[in-house]
Amino acid sequence: MSPVPGKGLAQGLAVTLRSMMRPSVTQEYPHQRPELPPRSRGVIALLEENCTSCMLCARECPDWCIYIDSHKETQAPKTEGGRARTYNVLDRFAIDYALCMYCGICIDVCPFDALFWTPEFEYAAHDIHDLTHERDRLRDWMWTVPAPPADSGAEPPASGRPARERAAAGDTASTDAASTDEEPTA
Repeated sequence: MSPVPGKGLAQGLAVTLRSMMRPSVTQEYPHQRPELPPRSRGVIALLEENCTSCMLCARECPDWCIYIDSHKETQAPKTEGGRARTYNVLDRFAIDYALCMYCGICIDVCPFDALFWTPEFEYAAHDIHDLTHERDRLRDWMWTVPAPPADSGAEPPASGRPARERAAAGDTASTDAASTDEEPTA
């Protein structure tokens, strides 16, 4: 049997016509902002008050794109006979987004919750040198960080020692008392 001439062309035109009749799913970006997932990764925001210049984020960054400069200051003792305390003062905190690979390691290792993901993604620049964002720009993004999701169904933490320490010590009386909300008897 001989193939029907133009059958492939007709099938291709049918696919094209079906696609033309469907509604468009393309978002016209400058005119319509995309709906991002709730905790999407855009840029990193800095909460300057929490930063102690411990340099953990800069040391753990695989791309070495975080630049921190600080100096030490001495605080006078609060009580008579006390000793003076030294603390770090943040001079410069910058992230080079031309190098950043958005891995999030810096946010995970920060022990003082000074770095957060923000869903802002519009920070393109004409010059590559403008992609190094200093702390004032990172601070401005802090107000766009979404609130963390609420824990639903989580039980409040038990008072006293953690459960693994009680279990390691063989202290079942305090474990049983914590589960029944009674005071342990000695």
